[in-house]
Amino acid sequence: MKQITHWLIFVILLVSCHSPAQPTSDDQIYEPFRSAWQAAGGMQIGPPLSEPRWIDDTLVQYFATVKIVALANGGAVAERLPEHWRDQTPATVIELPPASQRASLTLARPVPIVQPLQSIPIVVQIPAYRGPVEVQLYDARGRLAAQGTAIVTDGMGEIVLPAGGALGPQWAVALIDGRLAGARSQIVILDAQTSLISGQSDIDSLYPRIKRLMAEARVSYELNGRLITGYRSPDNPLLWLRDHVYQGRGFRYFEQDVTSLLDAFRDAQLPDGSLPDVIDYPDRYVKAFRKEVESDVEFLYIQGVYEAWQMTGDDQWLQSHLPALRRAATYITTNPLRWNASRGLVRRPYTIDMWDFAYGPTTISPDGKPAPRHWIEPDTIWGTFHGDNTGLAYALFLLARIENQVGDTKRAQQYYELSDAIMQRLNELAWNGRFFTHFIPEDPTFTPTGVDPSTQLSLSNAYALNRRVLSAGQAQAIIETYYARRDFNHAFAEWYSIDPPFPAGSFGMAGGKGEQPGEYVNGGIMPLVGGELARGAFTFGFEPYGLDILRRYANLLRLTNASYLWYYPDGRPGISGPDTIPTDGWGASAMLGALFEGLAGIVDDSSRYEDTIVSPRWPVEPSVTRAEVVVRYPASDGYLAYRWQRDERGIQLYITGSGRTTYVRLLLPDTAGAEVTMTVDGVVVTPTIEWIGISRYASIALERLNATIAVTWP
Repeated sequence: MKQITHWLIFVILLVSCHSPAQPTSDDQIYEPFRSAWQAAGGMQIGPPLSEPRWIDDTLVQYFATVKIVALANGGAVAERLPEHWRDQTPATVIELPPASQRASLTLARPVPIVQPLQSIPIVVQIPAYRGPVEVQLYDARGRLAAQGTAIVTDGMGEIVLPAGGALGPQWAVALIDGRLAGARSQIVILDAQTSLISGQSDIDSLYPRIKRLMAEARVSYELNGRLITGYRSPDNPLLWLRDHVYQGRGFRYFEQDVTSLLDAFRDAQLPDGSLPDVIDYPDRYVKAFRKEVESDVEFLYIQGVYEAWQMTGDDQWLQSHLPALRRAATYITTNPLRWNASRGLVRRPYTIDMWDFAYGPTTISPDGKPAPRHWIEPDTIWGTFHGDNTGLAYALFLLARIENQVGDTKRAQQYYELSDAIMQRLNELAWNGRFFTHFIPEDPTFTPTGVDPSTQLSLSNAYALNRRVLSAGQAQAIIETYYARRDFNHAFAEWYSIDPPFPAGSFGMAGGKGEQPGEYVNGGIMPLVGGELARGAFTFGFEPYGLDILRRYANLLRLTNASYLWYYPDGRPGISGPDTIPTDGWGASAMLGALFEGLAGIVDDSSRYEDTIVSPRWPVEPSVTRAEVVVRYPASDGYLAYRWQRDERGIQLYITGSGRTTYVRLLLPDTAGAEVTMTVDGVVVTPTIEWIGISRYASIALERLNATIAVTWP
């Protein structure tokens, strides 16, 4: 065995001293590699890409389609390489000349699967060597993820590097004087699960509590020969498109099947482009249907498809929905039942915000029973509801992005222009300087009895905060309006469905909840409003208010171990009927959006976290000095992770992930002076200083991840 080892060392020393790093003829292939090369086809597989090198403690020579591995018996064997092997293999492993030393890399402790940010202790063994060794970690896409220098003494050294980069097997590489001394093709396997650790027990408990809670809202069954999965309504056992899409703010962090229900809705689309509210549920003898008064279903379908693509990054799947998306957009912007051509805006009957029953006394259903006014009738009051239109403007913005990704760029521009035009017309019609007026009747002589409509703040104002359709001034005015209505003597939270509510009986509910003020959507308190409001508060310069909302919701979960769709103002849970569950995934998802996109500040601006905006807002809580956050889409390999640290005169952020680029915005504490210095991996850069309200951010665009950004002040 000693003779074989000495012989292999002799070969690599000989080759390392021999001519160029890119051999071009068979004369530059030496035994035992030459015999194996000839047996594998010789010139048919081409010349070697480089000299032999130590990989996984074995001498290896790479070719375009095979690698030849030296055997302990003095021979060698050719192994076929996967088709895209170079995409997963670091270029340094293939291209660098070999060092005269042989390095072996192993783990100091057996941790074969690691999470992002976890420390990887690597032992480097180089017989009869003393001195520095550069150790590099590469991710499963062959990209440099971390590096550092180990000092080898008496043939051994150790270094600790952070796990990061794309998920999958991680390479470890040892370099001496810029030459490859050795490599380990799978030092660890990197996996990722969503987590958040800040040292604040109430905040840290939110994600695990909500994840467990939302598991109760998950529904799966077979439909038309396929298994579909979705998230049910908190007060109805069926799968509604609306409830499912809005819960995507939460289930994106733990759900793998995010497309099957949307496929089912696409397949149920009618020829005119309209979609149902509810999908078939054979076991409950339910066929797909739509409540006639609803005018938001089409924009929700567009939003749901876009967000599912964000989670999967599957362009082929996205393209399969494109014809249906276009039909949906055409229907909602042209059909006279849904579109007011003179206003150029979506129309609907007079409902409370987005809900599915119209103004007026209890009516009679087609089966002869008393019921809310889910149907369009001769005396139906028509008008413009702001949430339909902010939602459609947002959906058209998303559809334009979809067209640019997999469709027609000319259509994309048309959708962008229509989105802007809708918002311009809506602002002229319904913006009152503080928020959007709830409903603008088409009949100017109509006024609801017993309430001043100009004062009614309805819940879709909170949704508008996060639809990319408002100016900063509009968003701040809405947030200030909600904050001004926070009166704990009147209600335990200002998360009103509508405030003030309609007088008793304005909306006949056949004895159900909502007829009385303070019930259900007629003035009930809804966590979904709180979550959207909190996310908007973080975005638009009201960070302390956003944190305050999250903490109040965390306390509600801790005290009751439950979350309901709505509550009475005095805090009693709202029970709409026998199907009500204490696991409201709708409101809980909105709160997760506020937690991860607002407080933790990680926003996916493309798909699979390829392009992100990262705005850690931890300075809002001075007692937080360190936070570690990982967000992962289980529907793909997309994730982003960071470690944020603060001391008296600075903030440091280490960021990694599967993506390509990020825009980092570091919220500065009030104690930071006017002059700040920013570095990226120790190199001084010039940050952009952004003011949002009274909040100040130091920002920088990065063309890569696996970087450390630091901001200091005197």
